[in-house]
Amino acid sequence: MRPTPALLKLLTALLGLALAACVWGQFVLLWQIAGGALVVAMLIDAFTLPKKTLLKAERSLPGRFALGVPSQVTLTLSHGLRRKLTLEVFDGIPTAATAPALPHTVTIPPGQFSAMTYEATFVERGQHTFAPAHVLAASMFGLWKRLYLVGAPQQTRAYPNYEPVVRFALLAMANRVEQMGIIRRRRIGASLDFHQLRDYQDGDVLSKVDWKATSRRLSLISRDFDEVRNQTVLLVPDCGRRMRALDGSLSQFDHCLNAMLLISFIALRQGDEIGVCGFGGTRKWLPPVKGSHSMPKLLNHLYDYEATSEPSDFIEAAEQVMARQKRRALVILLTNLRSEDSSNLATAVHLMQKRHLVLVATLREAELEAHASVPVQNLADALEFGAMTNYFTERRLLLESLRANRVLTVDEPAQMLPVALANRYLDVKAAGTL
Repeated sequence: MRPTPALLKLLTALLGLALAACVWGQFVLLWQIAGGALVVAMLIDAFTLPKKTLLKAERSLPGRFALGVPSQVTLTLSHGLRRKLTLEVFDGIPTAATAPALPHTVTIPPGQFSAMTYEATFVERGQHTFAPAHVLAASMFGLWKRLYLVGAPQQTRAYPNYEPVVRFALLAMANRVEQMGIIRRRRIGASLDFHQLRDYQDGDVLSKVDWKATSRRLSLISRDFDEVRNQTVLLVPDCGRRMRALDGSLSQFDHCLNAMLLISFIALRQGDEIGVCGFGGTRKWLPPVKGSHSMPKLLNHLYDYEATSEPSDFIEAAEQVMARQKRRALVILLTNLRSEDSSNLATAVHLMQKRHLVLVATLREAELEAHASVPVQNLADALEFGAMTNYFTERRLLLESLRANRVLTVDEPAQMLPVALANRYLDVKAAGTL
């Protein structure tokens, strides 16, 4: 039980009256009457505070939370008193979530309820618990308040941000994937699966014209081909300490997970299968799964991946891939390359290339690039600029050496990685190199 600001003001006024009574005797009787009345009012008002059993709270959570995406939570409050009740509510949100709209004040008439809706945003993935709501109830005269813990705890999960996946799905339904920057290129390779015959269209190559069907129909007929299905894409995310650096409001590892979700959705939709092999602290393995219905399984596997403080061992990752993935696959290694990685990375990639097609996707640090564009003002700025220039040069040479050894690469800022990686995967499918 705690006093309200109204009670503190009354006590302050009573103190002032007491000081006046010390100076002028005619105020003594008034001070005694006021003091006695206030004490009686305080005692009576304390008994009007509700019992905990009369307060109820029910929470409605969304099916899942996405990292960094606000989601609505509804908390329904009710009471069993015969008077209206004013409550200050702060829901028991997990420490990994924020809710700017809290605390919230509501007044509930007798026999009714109040449903308050607020937005909660998670900044960490994984399993979290909503604790009972913290409810501060006022007494009838507003002199006292008491804190109650109302409602039951609830478990929920915060998943990687799958908004790009949902957006791609909606755009794909309307055949407008190019609005995301994902370009469907015409197949140029030799690995073709026949789909159907169709009328000739401007731009079709003559090698695709079906001359027998053309002679029967007396009009040009082209053969239409589908992309090869049943191929394997193996995602190998770096879970080491280098991926813990923040890029915007999210870590680089979280940006990698967003890219993994998008390419997984696209690959499953193409008829391919997706597997995951983590390294650098989180050594978890998901055997390749197939079909659009497998997206929930991927989400449940990836939602609690975390970047650890361990170093990243590319050779160990390559050995895991070779031991677990026997069938030829497109191996996508997601990391943040450093100049010191050249020897270990080259050995690891060479080992995986014996069986697989390897793609190294690395994140450029946008903050460093922005800092390098700041004009040099003094010697300290010049030294920083020289160090960053040397870092960018070594990184560029490392990527060029990978490309020279027939390794596919994607080098993009974190926010651009999902779309860039999706386009590179579609290029591989179009070229028939897998």
